[in-house]
Amino acid sequence: MKKMMLIVNPNAGRGGYRFFFGDAMKTLADGGYQVSLFFTTRPGEATEFAAKYAAEYDTVACIGGDGTLSEVISGLMQIPSPPPVGYFPMGTTNDIATSLGLPKNDTVAAARRVLSGEAHPFDVGGFGEEGYFAYVAAFGAFTEVSYSTPQDQKRALGQLAYVLQGAAQLGKIERIPTRIEYDDGVFEGELVYGSMSNSTSVAGIVHFPESMVSLGDGMSELVLVKDPGRVDAYGELAAAVLSRRFDSEYLTILHTRRARFHFERPVAWTRDGEDGGKHQDVTLCNYHAPVQLIF
Repeated sequence: MKKMMLIVNPNAGRGGYRFFFGDAMKTLADGGYQVSLFFTTRPGEATEFAAKYAAEYDTVACIGGDGTLSEVISGLMQIPSPPPVGYFPMGTTNDIATSLGLPKNDTVAAARRVLSGEAHPFDVGGFGEEGYFAYVAAFGAFTEVSYSTPQDQKRALGQLAYVLQGAAQLGKIERIPTRIEYDDGVFEGELVYGSMSNSTSVAGIVHFPESMVSLGDGMSELVLVKDPGRVDAYGELAAAVLSRRFDSEYLTILHTRRARFHFERPVAWTRDGEDGGKHQDVTLCNYHAPVQLIF
């Protein structure tokens, strides 16, 4: 019988993992897994669990949102030859689940997918000297929404909580003078948003075509949004992105393995929907397929 380490974030999403949790465990047991449960009690604990114990198991899986999976991957980056990762998406946005085509908010269906799926190479983002991100690091307009939205609102309203919180920040959008050194050149300009990502879905709202993004090719996508200069232009830009038209003059998408960001002052970042701190000069990179995700 194979051994699985299952890390559970009981606060993710609306706590829906409790429904049919026993059925999910039975599904895994019937599929040949002996499951050891690890429940997190605070931020960062999933990273500690994975770094300390994952090497003892055939498979590591987690129940939670994108932030939980991000923590697990950060822990796996600290050990050689980590086991493959299964994901039970129970968060608010579930961007990574959307990219992988995984069932959301259904532990039984997720358990079946872990049993039937295959392990695929997955790139991991590097942030500064020691940090990691699973699928996106971003700064600028609305990036604070994901970690500043109160947890009770997330549980009660789901994705709508982010929309409401984002609407409240419309008056706070600022131009950020930015210089970016990336693989193929240099970008300089005033941005209202910038990110480096490895996902077909960002914030549960923006969806890139699969032809634009490959999750294990060693390349990340730089998404840069310039200030349109008019309030109505923001609406036009949003409508274009939501309809998957990425030809706006205010939007630049580049592919790179590495990017160094320079700002005139420290700028707040978010990593996988969590607070990433403020940085004036930070380098992001793509680690080519150090982990494998099951889907």
